[in-house]
Amino acid sequence: MRITYIEDIKSWEEEFTFYSEVSVRFSETDMYGHLNNTVTFAYFEYARIEYLKHIQLMNDWLNPNGETIPVVADLQCDYMMQVFFDEKLRIYVKANSVGSSSADLHYMAKNEKGEIVFTGRGTIVQIDKKTGKGSKWSDEEIKIFKSEHN
Repeated sequence: MRITYIEDIKSWEEEFTFYSEVSVRFSETDMYGHLNNTVTFAYFEYARIEYLKHIQLMNDWLNPNGETIPVVADLQCDYMMQVFFDEKLRIYVKANSVGSSSADLHYMAKNEKGEIVFTGRGTIVQIDKKTGKGSKWSDEEIKIFKSEHN
């Protein structure tokens, strides 16, 4: 399977360090017991928020008086293997690249056997709460993203 945002899957896979664990709930499956294809995006959201908390970028965004907030600009998922009820997954997240007010995040989900079951990528953009326009990352925020990527 060719995924356009992955040049070499082995080196791409090795760059991930952060993950969140999830268990597939019965309500997240279809009538065949497969993980519903929309649920992967909820898993990405959960792992993304945990990742941003881990690298301490959520602090200002959670402040009611804060002036900026991240929004998802695009999101995609590529399915590699079937996932079933009660499977335990690790949802990995990494910053692949960082722009002036955006970051391209990559996702990788592995089952308990260590097999990649789905991958994804998406862009988050930091916006000004009042104007809704992009708001540049601070030098410190860019440094945090880039230190996590290396």
